Amino acid sequence: MSTPRLLYADGQGNILDHPGLGMAGSAGGRWEPVEESQCIPLPPGSELFLLPGRLPVGVGENGNFEVLDRDPANGAANVSAVAAFLAPAHTATLWSAYQSKPDAPILPLFAYAAVGLARERMVATAIRVDPLPRQDPDKFPPPQRIQAAGRRLLRKFAHNRLMQHLGHCAMGYGCPAARNLMLGRWEAPLPTAGACNASCLGCISSQPEGPFPVTQERIGFTPTVEEVVEVAMHHFTTGLDPLVSYGQGCEGEPLTQGDLLEESIRRIRARVPQGTINLNSNGSLPGVVARLMEAGLSSIRVSMNSLIPERHQAYYQPRGWSLDEAVESIKVVKAAGGHASLNLLTMPGVTDRPEEAQAISELVEQTGLDLIQWRNLNIDPEVYLRTLRLGPPTERIGVAELIEGLRRRFPKLKHGYFNPKL
Repeated sequence: MSTPRLLYADGQGNILDHPGLGMAGSAGGRWEPVEESQCIPLPPGSELFLLPGRLPVGVGENGNFEVLDRDPANGAANVSAVAAFLAPAHTATLWSAYQSKPDAPILPLFAYAAVGLARERMVATAIRVDPLPRQDPDKFPPPQRIQAAGRRLLRKFAHNRLMQHLGHCAMGYGCPAARNLMLGRWEAPLPTAGACNASCLGCISSQPEGPFPVTQERIGFTPTVEEVVEVAMHHFTTGLDPLVSYGQGCEGEPLTQGDLLEESIRRIRARVPQGTINLNSNGSLPGVVARLMEAGLSSIRVSMNSLIPERHQAYYQPRGWSLDEAVESIKVVKAAGGHASLNLLTMPGVTDRPEEAQAISELVEQTGLDLIQWRNLNIDPEVYLRTLRLGPPTERIGVAELIEGLRRRFPKLKHGYFNPKL
């Protein structure tokens, strides 16, 4: 069985393959050798990252791990590890293996899959978990066409602050969901909440005291019911395979705007009896969720990093709620006949530990969960492990093996990445 070659970066940022070291990966801080059978070609739309202050780790001919501290090409001591940020619809099965120097800076909020070179092409430790092409790069037109479509829409809805905000998300940040709104297709975002009732360690839009820089601005106003309904109705009446979702990366927790969501759902549902109206949420307020289901909400996606209470608590840092409320929200949706997804923030070596697998299985049994979305957790893994007070795993199932085991145990449970159109 062949082994991909280690990739590393030199002092000029050039990414090179090592002539004598094989590829390694990391699972919760535990280094593992990588075979080509564990890899897929690096998906189009993925990005390569240099990991500053981190030395690459590879596998020598004797099978031992070796820390690369000098460039084999010239002996320079300025090498750094390399990782892949995977394109949407893909889940990492191992993260990049490296050894941090004492002065290594904290990594920004991305996921860091292991990447190597096999048969003269880059490969990554990953699986594709969703066949839907909603955010595949080849499904997007050239940037100038997206900009033109966005400008047309913003002129048409110049009075609507929510549409203007989403235009900035699409054309400024390149948000795939917002770009799809501009292009009139698939899932459209409906952000509403500037506040949150958690202080997630890896929040991408608010880090008042956190160690990470924010990657995008949080919505700075509360849209009116009319603004929300207008955006939703535009998408439902003109979009291809349309659905709409409250709860986006550019906002806080939408359940904190329960009255706004309830009234806007009622108005949308009155005009679109069968359209999919989804809520992405931390699940903190099951009483509000019940009101939204009565108003016409179709589905919920509850985000969790872990089904172990202390690990959930450590990451979410919830204010006035806990994992119990999040699970109850799933039960509320299922009791009302809705569709419930778990947005499982996944890290190899943590999510695939036996106790995590057992907790996931218990959730499925207790709630009748419909779908697990296997999203990569965007965070510096060392910060995450310290926060959860976890060392390297003594035993792990493997991410792909965990998914396959759940398929066998729960044949009706779906696995994917995107919110479904029901």
